[in-house]
Amino acid sequence: MPNISGIVKSIQDIMRKDAGTYGDAQRLEQLGWMFFLKIFNDREKEMQLLRDTYRSPLPENLRWSTWAADEEGVTGEALLDFVNNALLPKLKSLTVGGDKISGLIRMSFEDANNYMKNGTLMRQVINKINAIDFNASDDRHMFGDIYEKLLKDLQSAGNAGEFYTPRAVTQFIVEQVDPRLGERILDPACGTGGFLVCAIEHLRKQARSEADEQLIQDCFAGIEKKHLPHVLCITNLLLHGIDVPSNVRHDNTLARPLRDWGPRERVDVIVTNPPFGGMEEDGIEANFPAEFRTRETADLFLVLLMKILKPGGRAGIVLPDGTLFGEGVKTRIKEALLTECNLHTIVRLPNGVFNPYTSIRTNLLFFTKGSPTREVWYYEHPYPPGAKSYNKGKPIRIEEFEAERAWWGTEQDGFAGRVENERAWRIPIDQIKAGNYNLDLKNPHNADTGPGDVEQLLPEYEKLLEQIAATRGKLKAQLMEALSR
Repeated sequence: MPNISGIVKSIQDIMRKDAGTYGDAQRLEQLGWMFFLKIFNDREKEMQLLRDTYRSPLPENLRWSTWAADEEGVTGEALLDFVNNALLPKLKSLTVGGDKISGLIRMSFEDANNYMKNGTLMRQVINKINAIDFNASDDRHMFGDIYEKLLKDLQSAGNAGEFYTPRAVTQFIVEQVDPRLGERILDPACGTGGFLVCAIEHLRKQARSEADEQLIQDCFAGIEKKHLPHVLCITNLLLHGIDVPSNVRHDNTLARPLRDWGPRERVDVIVTNPPFGGMEEDGIEANFPAEFRTRETADLFLVLLMKILKPGGRAGIVLPDGTLFGEGVKTRIKEALLTECNLHTIVRLPNGVFNPYTSIRTNLLFFTKGSPTREVWYYEHPYPPGAKSYNKGKPIRIEEFEAERAWWGTEQDGFAGRVENERAWRIPIDQIKAGNYNLDLKNPHNADTGPGDVEQLLPEYEKLLEQIAATRGKLKAQLMEALSR
């Protein structure tokens, strides 16, 4: 069995020698499309054995097994010329068959680039990749762990870190939302596919037949705005046994008018971590009703979720503190959420869960569409014993959610088994309405022990600045209105 961790490390070391792959983002994009082609090639070998009628959508000369598999094959300038002038251009315009697989490949490569400038180094990388057999279960399982590490490396690739959600968070959300076989699942901001992969693994635990596996192949959909995470998502799904992950689109979910989402597109389950802390481009807010118009991405996604969930549909979403305490448009969005959906649980995460690329405090919101909220349960997630924050070397772990799992209960009985404790409390809807739909509510069981440390005070300070800015904006608008009379 090859040392896959060593192989991946040696690949990265080789790419660091190349003048074109000068940073993590370039190396990851390069590895993304190369791994895609190798994994797709190995999947094709398997499908050709299992299905007599299978025909590859790729012309013979573009298949990995033709140009890449021979260790003594094309290299140097000839390899660069083939990749730059034949392989990538033809994959970007692939029309063979016009089927789902062809469309998937074309979409995956429409913005792909070859950053490597040394064809000899590229041949060395290709030969290392060839040492991994993605049809061998041991290799595939081990590479799955390495692939998780590659995705974590996005955290140091500039703002590309926004596409990675800690595995423990995705797993916990999926477990609590509990998608079932036969349900339609969507992640409208799917990034590298963490939520979709967790949902697929969750469903496979329920599968009992080939028919169940076919349901899993077709039951999910994802949308991702940017090219790099989209390719990584497709590769991730191929790696996890999805034959043709054509339901994952390269698109901006928010660019489509809200009214255009029809009843047939509604889904049973949404699990997602929309980008937060950023603003959408001009004009995107016009796709939403006037009372919900904002350029803040996370808020627009929350409005979208309310629209495209079926009655009885369930959602688990990561949102920043700013959505919880914000006013103006945020208040109207929260009022709609609490009116149209049962927001039954908010898990408040501590600082540092998304370190190192953002210190914004985050929350996990769980709600079901179709009946109004009567009360909201809160659970304050603590740091593990001895820890004061999380970091890249010590991320949040799924084992830390054992207390929440034991406390959770079931929605079928209205979470009747839940009890308040030092970490859990509930707030009736009347109190939330009286507070102008502020959901940023502190744990009443925690005594005020003083001013706290910088990590506690900084989010409070940022929150205060945001409230001051909002008040200043209102006063300015009122003054301008008065002066214009």
